[in-house]
Amino acid sequence: MKSVINIALPKGRLGEKVYGMFEEAGFDCPSIKEHNRKLTFENEEKGIRFFWVKPSDVAIYVERGAADIGIAGKDILLEYNPNVYELLDLGIGKCRMAVAAKKTFRDNPAKTLRVATKFTNIAREYYAGKCRDIDIIHLNGSIELAPILGLSDVIVDIVETGKTLLENDLVPFETIVPISARVIANKANFKFKSERIEAIVEGLASVCKDK
Repeated sequence: MKSVINIALPKGRLGEKVYGMFEEAGFDCPSIKEHNRKLTFENEEKGIRFFWVKPSDVAIYVERGAADIGIAGKDILLEYNPNVYELLDLGIGKCRMAVAAKKTFRDNPAKTLRVATKFTNIAREYYAGKCRDIDIIHLNGSIELAPILGLSDVIVDIVETGKTLLENDLVPFETIVPISARVIANKANFKFKSERIEAIVEGLASVCKDK
């Protein structure tokens, strides 16, 4: 009997899109589409088990070995730096990590720059590379509010269309890094299941090429 490959999918639209790619690649699990309260979905014949988790938790499940592979945004990987293999860029969930501020903002290098963000490690590393003195203000939501109310000079956040920024009279000034969904794997589990994990990754890669 072959061992099961455990796959952590991010909840939400991205995860549904990703599951569609697994399905297209031949790694489907019909029970995942049933309306029920189940937490795991298995296809015994194909030896795969899917489960939905909060997007920011995918890397934790994979790093600790509860999942063999998972799908995580590059933002999560850069922010938390989990000890995992990054195997494939799926090319979906595309956006960017950017610095944004009021349209009238002009940086004064003589002053400490106040940066509001929930991505503190990404912001710290980015500004360290620019040798810029910063004061990081960690926020968990409504980051756009910080410069509007004078809490910060700039924000570091994910930008998709930029519409939310524009509606709040903010503009993106600099792109830090492009973001997209990545396939990640647990390092120890990969050694024992490399053949099967690689087959899944190859299947997903072929679906990516067709898009």
